[in-house]
Amino acid sequence: MSLSKDKKDNFAALRFPEFRSYILSRFFFIIVLTMQATIISWKVYELTRDTFSIGMLGLVEFTPAFMLAFYSGYVIDKGDKRNLLLSSMIGNVILTSILCFITSNYAISEYPQTWILFIIFFVVFGIGVLRPFTGPTSFALVSQLVPKYDLANATMWNSASWQVGAVTGPALAGLMYGLAGITNTFYLMIGMMGIAITGLSLVTPKPVLYQKREESIVESVKQGLRFVWKSKEVLGAMSLDLFAVLFGGATALLPAFADKILHVGAQGLGVLRSAPAIGGVTVLALLAFRPLHRHQGKIMLASVAGFGICIIVFGLSQIFWLSFFALFASGMLDGISVIVRSTILQLKTPDAMKGRVASLNSIFVMSSNELGSFESGVTSKLMGNVAAVVFGGCMTIGVVVYNWFKSPSLRKLEY
Repeated sequence: MSLSKDKKDNFAALRFPEFRSYILSRFFFIIVLTMQATIISWKVYELTRDTFSIGMLGLVEFTPAFMLAFYSGYVIDKGDKRNLLLSSMIGNVILTSILCFITSNYAISEYPQTWILFIIFFVVFGIGVLRPFTGPTSFALVSQLVPKYDLANATMWNSASWQVGAVTGPALAGLMYGLAGITNTFYLMIGMMGIAITGLSLVTPKPVLYQKREESIVESVKQGLRFVWKSKEVLGAMSLDLFAVLFGGATALLPAFADKILHVGAQGLGVLRSAPAIGGVTVLALLAFRPLHRHQGKIMLASVAGFGICIIVFGLSQIFWLSFFALFASGMLDGISVIVRSTILQLKTPDAMKGRVASLNSIFVMSSNELGSFESGVTSKLMGNVAAVVFGGCMTIGVVVYNWFKSPSLRKLEY
């Protein structure tokens, strides 16, 4: 029997079997995605010794994700979200299998470096194609797995599964890379994708809530844009995170910091990539038992400003554990921002429009990770690695100051 109407039940959403299966699937899927990002960035840096090449990875993934974002929202709202997410996972298995082959000893010895790089970038492009159909579909599916009064709790657990997976993935990638080699690491990823697909298969297909089947894609997209534009809290939260992630993300330059500044290699890179997610998990554990009840808008703005300060500290640090702590703290502050933003989107978006709004959010936030990687690659080429990271942290603080004075509805937001 569900205790979901009891506001003190911090495990309300987990009492629904399908939501538990979904969380298990999402957890392993996120592990694989973060392992991919860690291994790919290190391999490209290992082959080129060039941070601009790592930045290009972000641009190559961003381009198809951006171009397909509007269309994906239309498809998500008009289709079975569970089956669409399942198809995306199967597509990821195929791409991971390609990476497994192209990084094998056979491929390394038989094919020139330029050809291997081309295939890696091709796979990253494929990941970008799948991305607008995975994150937004996952977001939209959550509201069909639990009652509305448990949605905030489900959002918290959904974010927690992402954060825990993001902790495990990079650390496991670095450990496996050092102990078993890159090809065996990809074999492990394929196995974990099998678990993710099995977990999602336990979720039954869901009814389509969007009924206007005669509506054109253009009109459907316009409806989503109009909703976001009129909902100032949704627009403000999405815009804030867009610029914070665009300027403040130091992830793309971690291979260079791990190699040239901190001298810790692939294993150290895995630890550094895990640090923000460890911070995110820590704060989510705290928020599970001490949720935010007031002043969520001010707390979110303060958290993003603190995130910028942590990025500056990371950029200036030459000590591994100080760098780790700075990234850990940035993850804690970003975790608060993620919870507030995700809750705003879930509570203020109608179920029939969640696919389109989530797709717009992917342009603002998710794809900005990749565009931010490109920005980091360009600025590092122009300024140097340290200056590029410090510049990004300063810009993030500037974005918060601007929003504090120009977006009073966001500052005063409470739910």
